[in-house]
Order: sequence, then structure tokens, then C-alpha cells
Amino acid sequence: MQLTKMAKKTRSYRKMMCLPASPPAPALRTWLRLGLFVLLCLGIGQALEKKVVKSKVGEKVSLPCCHEIPISESLHKYRVYWQKNITDVVLAYSEGNMISKHKRYQNRTEMDPWNLTLWISPMEILDNGSYQCVVQRNSVVVCDESVILFVTADFSKPNITAEVSADSCESTEMVIMCSSHGGFPKPRISGALNNMSVEWNATWASESSLSPYNVTGKLVLNVTKDVNITCSIEYNGFAKSTSLLLKKTNDCFVPPVPPPYNVITASIIIVITFILAITLAARYLPRHVCSHCCKGQNSVEEGVKDSMKAPLSDKGTAETSSV
Repeated sequence: MQLTKMAKKTRSYRKMMCLPASPPAPALRTWLRLGLFVLLCLGIGQALEKKVVKSKVGEKVSLPCCHEIPISESLHKYRVYWQKNITDVVLAYSEGNMISKHKRYQNRTEMDPWNLTLWISPMEILDNGSYQCVVQRNSVVVCDESVILFVTADFSKPNITAEVSADSCESTEMVIMCSSHGGFPKPRISGALNNMSVEWNATWASESSLSPYNVTGKLVLNVTKDVNITCSIEYNGFAKSTSLLLKKTNDCFVPPVPPPYNVITASIIIVITFILAITLAARYLPRHVCSHCCKGQNSVEEGVKDSMKAPLSDKGTAETSSV
């Protein structure tokens, strides 16, 4: 509590330093003071800006402090506090000795005795957050500065699956699923269809805000030709992508269109008539031909008989004339 009160006093003191210290003087002196006032405020503003450090789970990270102990001095003259989110003391040094360390950081943290850098290894997702380095000398706050630590856990390579939900000669309807797991922080899922962006219907799952995330994206497409789809998982400046070729069903068989009912009826009548005509022709035509053949044969036989009778009559006539 004493440390927090002193830090607040130091901040208020810094704000007071940004106010003009004397009433207006001549024009030149006024402009000079105004310039110094602006430079001082800019310098303090930059000093109060929070630094940002990024790291991945399992790596070793260094968090810089706002003060470096001169060579002529030593850590014994200082009190150093590294705390997270103001409430949890990561570790603390007094007169050169460690006086406190958080149990979650046991065997994972160390501090450089000169530049007061805090080293954390290996990184965990729970290490994500804001850290403050507070340095005191003779009970006076020398510096108080924050560092934002962003911890990243890699997601698995996206897995894409495609299932045909409906198919026709014109198009193939597919349900596309893209999933990835085990990463941090909460990711963004994006995609492209033949280099044109598409929006996924995404869902996320995580036990807490500081736990690994699982993400799943769903997309329904009508595929009219072979296309390439890409699914990308983006998180904290990193990205992982997977592509899949979606093929249109090519073996589309178009069944023949049946003829109208009237055409079928007319065709049946024609076929039946044709069959009856052939049957009748086969039954009556041979008899007609045979009758003609028989008549011709009888006439020939009669002619032969007549020719044979003729000489006999001649002979009879001759005999009669001789008598």
C-alpha cells in the first residue's frame, strides 16, 4: 500500500511539472519557456507510454525495467518490485536480497542485478498481462513503468473437410468445415474462394479468457466448377492456412425425356396395323398365286390334248376320202 501511494504522489508530481512555474515574462522568455514546457511534457508522456513485448508459449522473454543501476552503485541501495496487474508481486528485492516471489513464478523468473530486466521462462498463457517495474532509492520512487506482455500459443494447421449435401447437373451444393485448436489468443478465421474473400460462420470454444481456444468455421457453397478454397487462422500477428480443391461432379447423366402419351398410342396402333397386314398377306397371298398357277397348268394340258387329237381327225378324214 505504501508503494502504491508513493507511486501516485510521483505521478501527481510529474503532472505538476507540466504547469508553468512563473507568470508571463517578456516575449522571448515566454516563447522559450513555452518551448521547454512542451518538450518536458512530451518527454514525460513518452516515459509514461507502456512498452509492448510479444512472446510465444514455451519461449524465454525479457521485460525491460525503467531504471539501470549506475556502475558506481549496487543493488543494495535499492528496492525493486516487479508486479503483475498491480496486485500480484512477481518478485521483490531489498538491499540486494530477494524478499518475495510469487509461487506461480517459482523456478521460472530471474532478474538482472544491473538493468533490472525480468526474465520469464518458459512462457505460459497465464503470463499474459501488464507488468510494472517500480524502483526505489532511499524510499524515493526512482521510476515506475509498465510493460504489456502478449503471449501467443500456436494454433494447429487448419483442417478443411467438404461434404456434398445436394447435387444436380447445374451445381453441387457442399458444406465446408474448417477447424483449428490449441491456440491463443482468440483468433480470427478468414477464407478465399479462387482468390475472392469469403465469410465463415465461425464459433469459438475456450474454458476461460486465458485458456487455449478451439475455432470452427462453416460455409455452404454451390459449386458449378472446380474451385480452390483457403481457410486461414489469424492470431496476434501470426497466421496459418490450408487449401482444398473442390471438384464439381462431372458424371452427370441426363435421362431421356419420354414421348407424350398420344405419340405412344399412335405408335402402338401403327405397329399393330403393320403386324396385321403382314399376317393377312402371309395367309391369303399364297392361295391366290396357287389358283393362277393351277389355271395355267390346266390350259396347257388341254392344249396338249387338243394337239394330240388333231392328227387323229386328219387320219380319219384321209381314210374317208380314200373310200
